[in-house]
Amino acid sequence: MTAQHHPVDHELIQAATHVAETRCRGDHHTVAAAARARDGRIVTAVNVYHFTGGPCAELALIGAVAAQGVYELDTIVAVGDRGRGVVPPCGRCRQVLLDYFPDVKVIVGTDGRPRTVPITELLPVSYVWGDHAATE
Repeated sequence: MTAQHHPVDHELIQAATHVAETRCRGDHHTVAAAARARDGRIVTAVNVYHFTGGPCAELALIGAVAAQGVYELDTIVAVGDRGRGVVPPCGRCRQVLLDYFPDVKVIVGTDGRPRTVPITELLPVSYVWGDHAATE
């Protein structure tokens, strides 16, 4: 598979960083996510940490975009609190993002060098929930 390169949406990183710096306080909320809808809107959310488990920021964002009538996302990014910078999505989030938004791009990167990749690059040879549902 050839890596596809897309421009980095720095405004999206700034939006997530702002939410991480101003809304993530203590141990309950430690990661913020921001996504750009296909119509250009930016939607943000934070994770919900609890000892019983809880949704990551990306999953909380999926609910937030639906509540705002957004059903198509262009790009998503997660940013950690306390200056941790861009945080790549966990395995569960990668699978859910692929299932809900198979064309979404994800901003990832380390050492302050973000890059934008299709969700399919983060989850190659993946299980596709929609394929399973279609066979039932």
